[in-house]
Amino acid sequence: FLMDYTRLGFVESIETLARNLGLDVPRDEDFSQPRENHQPLFHILEAATAFYEQQLRNPKTRERPVNYLKQRGLSGQTAKQFRLGYAPQGWDNLINALGKSDTDLNHLIKTGLLIENDQGRRYDRFRDRIMFPIRDSRGRVIGFGGRVLGDEKPKYLNSPETPVFHKGQELYGLYEAKQQNRQLEEILVVEGYMDVIALAQHGVTNAVATLGTATSEDHLKRLFRLVHSVVFCFDGDRAGRQAAWRALNAALPVLEDGRHVRFLFLPDGQDPDSMIREEGADAFRRRLSRDAQPLTDYLFRHLTEEPGADSLESKAHMAAL
Repeated sequence: FLMDYTRLGFVESIETLARNLGLDVPRDEDFSQPRENHQPLFHILEAATAFYEQQLRNPKTRERPVNYLKQRGLSGQTAKQFRLGYAPQGWDNLINALGKSDTDLNHLIKTGLLIENDQGRRYDRFRDRIMFPIRDSRGRVIGFGGRVLGDEKPKYLNSPETPVFHKGQELYGLYEAKQQNRQLEEILVVEGYMDVIALAQHGVTNAVATLGTATSEDHLKRLFRLVHSVVFCFDGDRAGRQAAWRALNAALPVLEDGRHVRFLFLPDGQDPDSMIREEGADAFRRRLSRDAQPLTDYLFRHLTEEPGADSLESKAHMAAL
C-alpha cells in the first residue's frame, strides 16, 4: 500500500514503516560501526531550500530571477512544484540566515552550501543563481543545482559530493515524476534541469535529467526498477551524439528481456525546452513515438557511419565490435 500510495521504493517503504513503529531495519553491513545520523543535514538542506524560495518572493531580490523565469516561460505554479528559489548576490547571505551556531555552520559546510578556504574563511557556494533543489525518492532535498542569470561561467553549478548527495546515482525530477504519475510506464531522460521543468509545465511529466554527469549504469538500474522503457532525448549536434553513445554503452549491461531503450535526436539548435514551447506537447509526443530509434537501430547505424564501412576489413572490424 505504501509503495502505491506514496510512490516510494521497496526499501524506502520498509524504512518508513519501521520508523513509524520505532523499529530498526536490520542491514547487511558491519554492525560494529554505528550508522551515521544524517538527519541534521536534511534539516539544514530543507532550511536552505525555504530560504532560497523566500528570496524568490522577496521584493528586494525577486525582480531579476522572476523576470528570467518568466522569459523562460515558467509559471509560478511550476516554480512552486519544483521548489525553485534564488541565491542572492553576496558572500554571506546563507551564513547570516542559517549559520546561527558552530554546529549549523559545520552542517552547512558538510552539505556543500558553504565553502571553507585554506585560510578558514567561509562563504556561500551559490551566489546570484536560480536554485534547483534536488530531491531523493522520499522528497527530501539532498543537494542543489544553481544557474546563473547571465552569461557567466560556469553556467550551472551543482552541490559537491556529500554524505547525502551522490550525483552519479541521482536523477533530477524523478521524485516529481513519481508524484505526478500514478503509474509510470516510460521515462524520458534529457540533459538539463530546465528541460525537465519545461516539459512538466506542458504536461510531459515523465522526464528526468542526470546531474551534469554522463548517464551511468547505476542510473539505468534505478530507472529499470520503475519502468520497462527508457527514452534518451538529446540534441542532434556532435555533443548530443557523443552523450547518446555513452548512454548506449551504459545501457548494454543492464538490458534484458522486457526492457527497452530508445534514442530521440532533436533538430540542430533545439533542446526539449525550446522544442516543446515551439510545437506543443501533442506534437512533441508524436515526435517521440515516430522518431525515437530502438537501441539496436542506433547501435548499427552508428557503427556503419565509420569511414570505409564497405570494405571487407571494416566489416570484420564491425562484426568484432
